[in-house]
Amino acid sequence: MERVILVLSTLDTKGPETLYLRDCIRQRNGNPLILDMSMSGESPGADITADQVARAAGSDIREIRESRERKKITRQMIQGAAKLTNELLEQGRLTGVIGLGGSTGSLMATDVMRMLPFGVPKVMVSSTAALPGLSTRYIGTGDIIIFHTVIEISGLTRPLQNVLDRAAAAITAMGNVEPLTVESARSSGKPLVAMSMFGPTERCAHRVQQGLEKAGYQVIGFSAAGVCDRAMEEMIARKFFDAVVDLAPGGVGEEILGGMRAAGAERLTNAGKVGIPQVVAPGGVNFMSPRKSRYKPEYHQRKKFEMDELRTFLRLSQEEMETVAAAFAEKLSAASGPVVFLFPTRGWSAIDTPSADTFLPDEDREFARVFKERADSKVAVREIDANLEDAEFADAVLKACLEIFPSQG
Repeated sequence: MERVILVLSTLDTKGPETLYLRDCIRQRNGNPLILDMSMSGESPGADITADQVARAAGSDIREIRESRERKKITRQMIQGAAKLTNELLEQGRLTGVIGLGGSTGSLMATDVMRMLPFGVPKVMVSSTAALPGLSTRYIGTGDIIIFHTVIEISGLTRPLQNVLDRAAAAITAMGNVEPLTVESARSSGKPLVAMSMFGPTERCAHRVQQGLEKAGYQVIGFSAAGVCDRAMEEMIARKFFDAVVDLAPGGVGEEILGGMRAAGAERLTNAGKVGIPQVVAPGGVNFMSPRKSRYKPEYHQRKKFEMDELRTFLRLSQEEMETVAAAFAEKLSAASGPVVFLFPTRGWSAIDTPSADTFLPDEDREFARVFKERADSKVAVREIDANLEDAEFADAVLKACLEIFPSQG
């Protein structure tokens, strides 16, 4: 079956540049297939026309071109492009995706890319990658490479040709690497374990990872800063993993309270939905990191830890702790697979030790009380007389994992 590198562009505004990129890919023995997401005009050169894209979304290109509802028609073209792209993936034809555009084109193309699984090569050639806030919007939770053109994508000048030459070389080279799939990730026979972690839980995570790897598991870590742990949930939903060690689920509370590490409404739910075992600890859950521009007056009186110049962690109030505990109980009680929740009684991270002024064991116990009262009886709860970063706690986590995780080999 013929395999292709999909080129996402808008030929009505980026026609000559897209065709040049196509030719560059061909010169490097790649097999480009242009998908046109144009909304305002027809231009030659597309293998998948804008009309086909519109029809894939259940619309009509004439209606789209006549519409003044920009947001609506943009969404329709993204939906159509995503459907056709996924069809190529399901047919086993897709070796990679490359997009070309300014602000609108980049937003549209990367929306399509983020719907593809981890491991499919994705490159976005964008003239607006450096605009504040846009690169994070383009990437989101996707493994997307952003190729900043610096210059405008307008006219085949020699500098722009050089940019497109390099972009074509990048995507064709990546297309020669066999895409990662769940099956290829499991080819070693070792079960895949997702693990959330962040700086103040790193020592525990490292010890647990070493123990699991010694026992025959593959451990894939995710930084729990609100993006990677959100990506972890997406990969869990795709049934990429066999088990989860959730050492840093603070994104649950941050989502409720409006913190910078907010990880979406799905956080702490997908492992339960697909029925895989999970061992959970409250690393960093008793802190939040709201943007300083959104501080409430009373936040300035909170106990806090200054992580660095950009991040300040504030201790949750007792009321907030109870609210977050109830959310944890609801999410984990819905799990169809086994769940073990381990509570350290001497602090929940390296910034929350008995010698620190942020150590408030009574409030931590209140979280545990609410969780125990509201959680289903099938959720196993264990208290460990240690700090989360102590070796004793890591060993308790490892013991729980080996009790409920699938056998290796």
